[in-house]
Amino acid sequence: MLILQSISYTHPNKDLLFSNIDLNLNKYQKAALIGNNGAGKSTLLKLITGTFQPANGSVFTSSKPYYIPQIFGQFNHLTVAQALQVEAKLKAFKEILNGEANEENLLILDDDWTIEDRCFAALAYWKLQNLDLHQKMETLSGGQKTKVFLAGIAIHQPEIILLDEPSNHLDAESRQLLYDFIQHTSATLLVVSHDRKLLNLLDSVYELSWHGIKMYSGNYEFYAEQKQLETNALNLDIKSKERALRQAKEVARETLERQQKLDALGKKKQEKAGMPTIVMNTLRNNAEKSTARIKDVHAEKTDNLAQELTQLRQERSATDKMKFGFDNAALHKGKILFAAKDLNFGYGAKMLWEQHLTISLTSGERIAVKGANGSGKTTLIKLILGELKPQNGMVQRAGTQAVYIDQDYSLIDNQLTVYEQAQKFNATSLLEHEIKIRLNRFLFAKDYWDKPCAALSGGEKMRLALCCLTIANKAPDMIILDEPTNNLDIQNIEILTAAINEYEGTLLVISHDAVFLEQIGVSGEICLE
Repeated sequence: MLILQSISYTHPNKDLLFSNIDLNLNKYQKAALIGNNGAGKSTLLKLITGTFQPANGSVFTSSKPYYIPQIFGQFNHLTVAQALQVEAKLKAFKEILNGEANEENLLILDDDWTIEDRCFAALAYWKLQNLDLHQKMETLSGGQKTKVFLAGIAIHQPEIILLDEPSNHLDAESRQLLYDFIQHTSATLLVVSHDRKLLNLLDSVYELSWHGIKMYSGNYEFYAEQKQLETNALNLDIKSKERALRQAKEVARETLERQQKLDALGKKKQEKAGMPTIVMNTLRNNAEKSTARIKDVHAEKTDNLAQELTQLRQERSATDKMKFGFDNAALHKGKILFAAKDLNFGYGAKMLWEQHLTISLTSGERIAVKGANGSGKTTLIKLILGELKPQNGMVQRAGTQAVYIDQDYSLIDNQLTVYEQAQKFNATSLLEHEIKIRLNRFLFAKDYWDKPCAALSGGEKMRLALCCLTIANKAPDMIILDEPTNNLDIQNIEILTAAINEYEGTLLVISHDAVFLEQIGVSGEICLE
């Protein structure tokens, strides 16, 4: 059981992240925790583990949670055994076997005589059977690091498990192992993830936002349906409020015109009646006050409606606000952009692929490149782009413009500000205010324009890359995406999906995200072994 009551958290700089968060997880419940980047999902998990302390509120857990963090290199200095928190037990176990069965070693081992066997079995389940427990974490790939922490579940057998983006960096086979575990475990789960296939395996969704936290009693598909209903209702509210504001302005205009006509008519009658100047001044002042009161009443009404409309518009999703305006690629469909026969490449004497590759890419295709970690997917991209020369086979390239968006968003120059980066793609000499309008469309408001690109999150860099492509005005003939959804929240994945679906050129995608590949209409694949 996991209970959060009135939890608030304040950053060290005194900025409030969230307040009054209540969350209850029952035994065996499997829940997702979703929200936009910066909402505080990872922070909430760290509050549950006790790594961070809340400003207010309390955390109760029926047992110690096992936490699988996002991997950012913070564990590189540890060995695998240290990362798994079993080093002391393994050392005591070995010393006891070597005849040092003293009180200290027996106390540390705590009768856990199967610890070494459990470690080997757990690592083998995650296809890490050749891993040395004394190997440094810095020698492992991102996927291997994630699987080390996942192996810790079988070793420690916790009742409560917290997972922060567990499918990041995992290949298709490892993701399937993760999905199988989630389906069959009896542990209580709280999972932060943007992997929609994984989220559909969970029985409830908690959405964390600046409003607070809201629960949806179903999997991600159910959540998405409910959000769509909420969005439809919101759009109806916006249209209704826009109509009411137009009508209020029209009534205000008509009322004011009618009052002004009455005032003018009254003035003429007064002049004809030959009233004294002092009386006419009094009547004129009264008329002006009456007109001012009418103006104030209608101004207050229209201002209130305008504020309500602004608030409603702010609640709209970023995808609804954004305008992409991708130009069509100029190449006719079916033109061969790249062809290779008996293609292969090697680092050293050994070739990457057991069978030489014979492939072709034609204009307008949407192709996924699939393969396990280390199968040479990124190498193939570099061969297609001409950045590497094949060590075997022949290649043919058409004179096409390709844009490569890799996992590190190298398209973005970290030395530039956001505005300078956008200006770099200004091939058609757009005016400054036109560039800033486009930046606003991609959620880069005024306070972002002078911000260094190096300070942007992965999702922000992705949005800026898309914005640059729209500023360039001419769509590239081919866009190549290398694991584009890694480290993006669901909102930014939806933005990327909407943008890609407006693009009509050739698309080549490396991704293990099956839902993303389906939504962007991938029609073929290149499988590497």
